[in-house]
Amino acid sequence: MTTVDDHVLNAVSSGSYFAPHDVLGLHENTDGSWTVRARRPLAASVAAELADGTEVPLAHVRYGVWEGAYEGEPQAYRLHARYEDAPDWVADDPYRYTPVLGDLDLHLIREGRHEELWRVLGAHVREHDGVRGVAFAVWAPNAQAVRVVGDFNAWDGAGHALRSLGASGVWELFVPAIGAGASYKFELLTRGGEWIMKADPMARQAEVPPATASVVTESEHVWSDGAWIDERSTTAPLDRPMSVYEVHLGSWRPGLGYREAADALIEHILSQGFTHIEFLPLAEHPFGGSWGYQVTGYYAPTSRFGSPDDLRYLIDRLHQAGIGVIMDWVPGHFPKDAFALARFDGEPLYEHPDPRRGEHRDWGTLIFDYGRSEVRNFLVANALYWFEEFHVDGLRVDAVASMLYLDYSREPGDWLPNEHGGRENLDAIRFLQEVNATAYKRYPGIAMIAEESTSFPGVTAPTNAGGLGFGFKWNMGWMNDSLVYISRDPMYRAHHEGELSFSFVYAFSENYVLPISHDEVVHGKGSLFGRMPGDHWQKLANMRLFLAYMWGHPGKQLLFMGQEFGQMSEWSEGRGLDWWLLDQPTHAQLLGFVATLNHTYRAQSALWSRDSDGAAFSRIGGPSWNPDVSAFVRRDHHGNTVAVVCNFSGSPVGGYTLDLPEAGRWTEILNTDALEYGGSGVGNLGAVETDEAGRAVLTLPPLGALWLHHRPAD
Repeated sequence: MTTVDDHVLNAVSSGSYFAPHDVLGLHENTDGSWTVRARRPLAASVAAELADGTEVPLAHVRYGVWEGAYEGEPQAYRLHARYEDAPDWVADDPYRYTPVLGDLDLHLIREGRHEELWRVLGAHVREHDGVRGVAFAVWAPNAQAVRVVGDFNAWDGAGHALRSLGASGVWELFVPAIGAGASYKFELLTRGGEWIMKADPMARQAEVPPATASVVTESEHVWSDGAWIDERSTTAPLDRPMSVYEVHLGSWRPGLGYREAADALIEHILSQGFTHIEFLPLAEHPFGGSWGYQVTGYYAPTSRFGSPDDLRYLIDRLHQAGIGVIMDWVPGHFPKDAFALARFDGEPLYEHPDPRRGEHRDWGTLIFDYGRSEVRNFLVANALYWFEEFHVDGLRVDAVASMLYLDYSREPGDWLPNEHGGRENLDAIRFLQEVNATAYKRYPGIAMIAEESTSFPGVTAPTNAGGLGFGFKWNMGWMNDSLVYISRDPMYRAHHEGELSFSFVYAFSENYVLPISHDEVVHGKGSLFGRMPGDHWQKLANMRLFLAYMWGHPGKQLLFMGQEFGQMSEWSEGRGLDWWLLDQPTHAQLLGFVATLNHTYRAQSALWSRDSDGAAFSRIGGPSWNPDVSAFVRRDHHGNTVAVVCNFSGSPVGGYTLDLPEAGRWTEILNTDALEYGGSGVGNLGAVETDEAGRAVLTLPPLGALWLHHRPAD
């Protein structure tokens, strides 16, 4: 007769016992014999077939639990269950297996230091004790019991209860004979006695929205970008050209998945000369209208465009074509969807429990508890996951300002100060320092990029100097000021020259990226083309002028898709870009200009090799100073110099006298007013000669920019 307490048997039968392996499976008796115990409700008879062929009959105890004993050595076994009105069922027993997670894994999880968390939590196809199956593991420290449900058990988890692994808060179960493609969720019994069903926080694939189950996945992709990764590890992005094409994959060319988009994206980016592509978030999200910024599956590439291996294929192809890949990453907040992270085990777990720190009321989202080691580990490991498993070259970290300040978008009295009485979120600061330091340590040559809109000091300063440790920061001040300026009628720009020049004051205080991103072409802002004043010709001329100024300005560049050919309407994720505009010669000419701009930029190391070195930059303007003209020079380490001269007025300026830093011949390598780009053809016949003092007389085209290159003497 069984020695198991009645209430334990009842809990085991219902799948609500925290330690089902203590009851079910194979157990040694005091006399050296072995007991097999199994849960098979409604069976007429049950037997265990041992590995040596011996059949051990089991007797029903109570609540659908059966047991039987045998003499000899412990053996693997299969269960044979016979039913009166159903077919016999022969299956392996999940409860005969030891835990897949080791003591070191559990220790690192408890400490919040498991840098490869995705390898042990979630669902993994693996061979365990010689049998292939799926190992499930989930962190749910507040749960009373956890079950896994899926298409492999008709979404009834009573027979697949996980065991608690103690103080780690981790639950695990190895389920034999299932594999990749299985859909599943976790059922958790809360402290309040309610069963709730959740998608796996560590799932590496999800069903296509609006379905919300997690999917077991196993990668078969073989990478072919070794040469790219090797070169990346020996170079610093700060010292390389970076011209980023920002893409919302679903609306770039609607209907293309990861694999189908590869050829078209590569052809377009190569022809345009961009060095990198930046994808709006590709982690799984339930609402397409969020553009991916409300993430429910941090480890799962969205299934809207294919499988995880399909995304690996796309990134691999981009790398083989010499194109870097940056992805938006959203560790600042997550949505309240009931199937996902919110109150994951019935209580605040990933989110801070105090709504004054754990909720973005303006956004209707929750804020991670950055002070909890396991939550911080979840996010740090997630950043590393995208570098390790998908070979991305950079992460653009969204909404950093919302993480740094406890009073962000809050009224007085609606936020809690830090331990020193200040407004800085010290836990978030430590998290950002940790993720940046760890990412750069493990993956040399990558780029961590902050979207940070305040004057918080040291965003790109190294962590050992007290900085946040980012590689780059988006220059939101430049973006706001320059867009206001360029939107003005050229007649009035002379009175607002400070909007254009103020960015030069702080251009070297951080390592900057100059962004004209998706945020600037939505929500009633119109397109970049639409912001330009004047008629159609003048708008296109202003576009060319603005982009040449932007590409010449210290910092890296980012341009949202569609602006390269003058998208006229505001972007919407619900429809594709207006590619038909390329049937109009003027817009095709703008596309050709952007290609020339990028290729010229990449060929001139003076424009990118010393982006954060103030000694490599100087403003020029005399003696013919004109408030409509912005002129400056950039230098590289080898004596090459590029002068950028921009005329923001609507009229040509003849006889413009300019003191250049070097005497001799300056080659006009770019003229935005060239006829081939749709301009009026005003220029300097391809070259400028200075006098012995370096003074040149220029003709400046209307709404036009010149790039002049001076090569040092051999």
